Amino acid sequence: MARDWRKLEEGARAVATSLISDEISRDMVRWRQHLHANPEFGFEETETAAFIVKRLKEFGFTDIATGVGKTGVVATLRAGTGNRAIGLRADMDALHISEAGTAAYRSTNPGVMHACGHDGHVAMLLGAARQLAETGDFDGTVQFIFQPAEEWGQGMQAMLDDGLTERFEMDEVYGLHNMPGIPVGQFATRPGALMAAEDNFEIAISGSGGHSSRPHQTSDALLAACAIVTGMQNIVSRHIDPAELAVVSATEITTDGTVNAIASTARITGDARSYSPGISQAIEEALREIVGGIAVAHGCHAEVEYARVFVPLINDSELTEFATTAAVSVAGAQNVDTATAPIGASEDFARLLNHIPGNFMYLGNGDTEVLHHASYDFNDDALPYGAAYFTEIVRERLKP
Repeated sequence: MARDWRKLEEGARAVATSLISDEISRDMVRWRQHLHANPEFGFEETETAAFIVKRLKEFGFTDIATGVGKTGVVATLRAGTGNRAIGLRADMDALHISEAGTAAYRSTNPGVMHACGHDGHVAMLLGAARQLAETGDFDGTVQFIFQPAEEWGQGMQAMLDDGLTERFEMDEVYGLHNMPGIPVGQFATRPGALMAAEDNFEIAISGSGGHSSRPHQTSDALLAACAIVTGMQNIVSRHIDPAELAVVSATEITTDGTVNAIASTARITGDARSYSPGISQAIEEALREIVGGIAVAHGCHAEVEYARVFVPLINDSELTEFATTAAVSVAGAQNVDTATAPIGASEDFARLLNHIPGNFMYLGNGDTEVLHHASYDFNDDALPYGAAYFTEIVRERLKP
């Protein structure tokens, strides 16, 4: 059942920090704040990747692949003679947002900031890599995946196109994301659908336009666009099973018009959210039908471009149980929600789950600003919990 979030269990902090050394915990804070001060946008993470590689070499890693999916890094760690392998993933890109925070480590790259906590995700995975390299208390192979360009849904596909699943053996994969509003030291996940697909669409409408004093001699692209936006409201209410999640949003209309001219062109952009490919397909088909009919009714022509940017994130049921066990080992059963509600946001890790089974976990980030806010800052108190969780996943799944 879903948890009612309460005060962090007494002793949970001691459990988490016992799995990660004090020295590594301190270093994670230093790494995280360095990355926060030096953010890079998707596919531009060259300095971030170099920082990661330098740390990994300091930990004793010798099997490090760079340039995977343009700027991604995959490091391999082996211990014992086991033939099983798991992947652990962190995203490393920042956003085109001007930081409003005043911390000493605030962004030094104007117009770019870590407003989603990927700096923390990288630091936690580096912490787990160091802990496991030092202890070696597992039997098998771990792939540490540092992914570029998660924010705009291109990085994981680039890594897959570059042979991620063929070049690096993995039987199962795990990722996590910090979540403001959940107390530090608490975890949340669920089997099945956890996060939604995101489809983007662009509708281009062409009319004849003309002087606003002679509307009878025009075909009004703006009027057609407004009717299309209204008609789109029928997609969810009349084309989709009410038991299914579906959200269709027109987010912008632009035209070539001026104050005394009827528009000859109009452009509508927006997105759609769902949890299954079938619903995504139904939304696209209904959208195309509605757009075509309304455009013709207004004497206009319309074309629709429809792109599936993010696929739905579906957690494997069995591996979610294992992930939950690891989280409980770190934070205690009362601090792990195993039936958190699905959300409409999207996550690029979902593409990897389409190829290899695994789990995606939320990690409490405390009372911070919401993600993608100009004043957001990752909570460094969460670092030991994330690193301990990754470490415990490896120990549980690759037991000697």
